[in-house]
Amino acid sequence: MTHYGLICPALTGHLNTIVPLGKELQLRGHRVTLIGIADAQAKALAAGLEFQVIGELEYPLGSTVETLAKIGELSGREALKYTLNNFREQINIRIRDIPIVVKNEKIEALLIDQAVGEGGTIAEICEIPFVTICSAVVLNREPSVPPFMTNWNYGSSWWAPLRNKLGYKLLDKATKPITELIGSHRKEKNLSSYSEVNDRYSPLAQISQQPAELKLPRKKLPLWFHFTGPYHDSIGREVADFPFEKLTGKPLIYASLGTLQNRLLPVFQTIAAACQFIDAQLVISLGGSANPEVLQGLTGNPLVVRYAPQLQLLQKAALTITHAGLNTTLECLTNGVPMVAIPIANDQPGVASRIKWSGCGEAIPVKKVDVSNLRTAITKVMTEDSYKKNALRLQSAIQKAGGVKRAVDIIEKAITTGKPVLDKR
Repeated sequence: MTHYGLICPALTGHLNTIVPLGKELQLRGHRVTLIGIADAQAKALAAGLEFQVIGELEYPLGSTVETLAKIGELSGREALKYTLNNFREQINIRIRDIPIVVKNEKIEALLIDQAVGEGGTIAEICEIPFVTICSAVVLNREPSVPPFMTNWNYGSSWWAPLRNKLGYKLLDKATKPITELIGSHRKEKNLSSYSEVNDRYSPLAQISQQPAELKLPRKKLPLWFHFTGPYHDSIGREVADFPFEKLTGKPLIYASLGTLQNRLLPVFQTIAAACQFIDAQLVISLGGSANPEVLQGLTGNPLVVRYAPQLQLLQKAALTITHAGLNTTLECLTNGVPMVAIPIANDQPGVASRIKWSGCGEAIPVKKVDVSNLRTAITKVMTEDSYKKNALRLQSAIQKAGGVKRAVDIIEKAITTGKPVLDKR
């Protein structure tokens, strides 16, 4: 038996990815502890995992909601500055506290979310092996693939790599404070400097919950990189009450733009207006950003709820209008549901570009959404057979990818042997 520690941001999408892996490890006889700020505790305990809190004074219960709300209120450079300062503080806390937890709890290996850029440094400080888990779009860099935060289409023209390199330079400039902070911690601990960002990830196994068919063409992923498909599980997820009796039996359009970070009520109003003359029933989930009462009297009288049982509704949906969070995207594809993506922030533009590239949906940047172009996209995706066929193709790929069991097979082999687990597919 191995004692595994799980490290990821205290955000729903990241927790919903790593917790099922922890649960599967536990079912195989291992001990599993999620390490994080107080807001991650409920998810861990609901799944029956152990939990160790860090940064309790700096990040008390409820701080994640407050942080996301603050980011939603800011814009431009102010939002970027606030976000980077928050990242820096969390990096310092993780590097300060996690090695203490690892030592006290006798944790022997770590699963680390790829978004935790200092994760590899923490594992080296603790002198234990780790596996990288990609809960968001794959962050590994290479010139042929646009940066994750862009909605740029994949291109094979001569100029595409030049465009991508410029994008990475801009990303480096924006994240320079983070890179320097990680570098200073490594120097302080007498660890060698990283030569590139890709060095932050595990030399044993890197695992993405995407199916390989959703990725853009790549040439430089390490041989120990694996696409296993998603790890969706209802364990540890709250199931919202929902008036299923109000569903009419018409084709269902499900609209969700994420959780508390969005606060985009005007976009929901545009969605309602765009769906008004489409022969379908619209269900809007506000993701906790507001109470349904604030959208009373919406055009077309859609069904509006604060939270929705997403996994259950996607089994009935003909189309999803989504912010292109990777978890929601994969849940749609698991059910063979095509999408219209309205990316908002973070890696969502990159996910949206992959939705469009794979032919399972269309994408409109949030700043360009209006009733006309959204209605056109919805009608196109619902009436042209290719979108549904491609969604079903991705569904089949997910069914064959192996999911959580294959991912944990790879994890166990990497930690047991201490050697890179090569992808043989």
